[in-house]
Amino acid sequence: MFDQNLNSEPAIAIYQLNHFFGTGALRKQALFDINLEIQAGEIVIMTGPSGSGKTTLLTLMGGLRSAQIGSLKILGQEICGANKHQLTQLRRNIGYIFQAHNLMTFLTAKENVRMSLELHEQYLAGDPNAKAEEMLTSVGLEERMDYYPESLSGGQRQRVAIARALVSHPKIVLADEPTAALDKKSGRDVVELMQKLAKQQGCTILLVTHDNRILDIADRIIYMEDGKLVSDGVDVAMKVK
Repeated sequence: MFDQNLNSEPAIAIYQLNHFFGTGALRKQALFDINLEIQAGEIVIMTGPSGSGKTTLLTLMGGLRSAQIGSLKILGQEICGANKHQLTQLRRNIGYIFQAHNLMTFLTAKENVRMSLELHEQYLAGDPNAKAEEMLTSVGLEERMDYYPESLSGGQRQRVAIARALVSHPKIVLADEPTAALDKKSGRDVVELMQKLAKQQGCTILLVTHDNRILDIADRIIYMEDGKLVSDGVDVAMKVK
């Protein structure tokens, strides 16, 4: 599925990453000596039991939380110890998709997608409305562009969230349980859509999930437990059986 260029720099490179929550007597370690590389264009699924540290690791990769100890390079930039400005700049290269679609309820589908473009100056010089419409058409919502989220199904709302995440052509997409609130068909449609659009754009996808029905879309599966990366490169065909 994935043709890795051995000479290319990884999109995500993590070495001896540790993370703690709280201070003093309440300080608790959440991540232990994480070592992981994800190549540009790769689709990786991260799975494991609840509380294993998957979302914590995802938020660190996405610059939503400051990395504390070790090395965490995103697109070649070290972000362990990065300041707020550096993290903000990093986030411009990342698309986020969450279990809760997090759409603005007072905006239409098109307005929600266009809002993402407003964070990128290079798109404001063009026609952000046309760009948003094109993206919504690519996810099959050309008839729903002017609908508000409350008038869309769960699967349709998640499609808007995908369009919003991908419209600015991010280099990395991070998805946290994107199918958890969807039925089997809608969930399958959503991840296949993510896979198709990401491959077209050449971006890297890291997807956290408990959904065994979608493991086969991955180039690679990694497994976390108790804050540790305990398996990397699980054979997809074996896992799906």
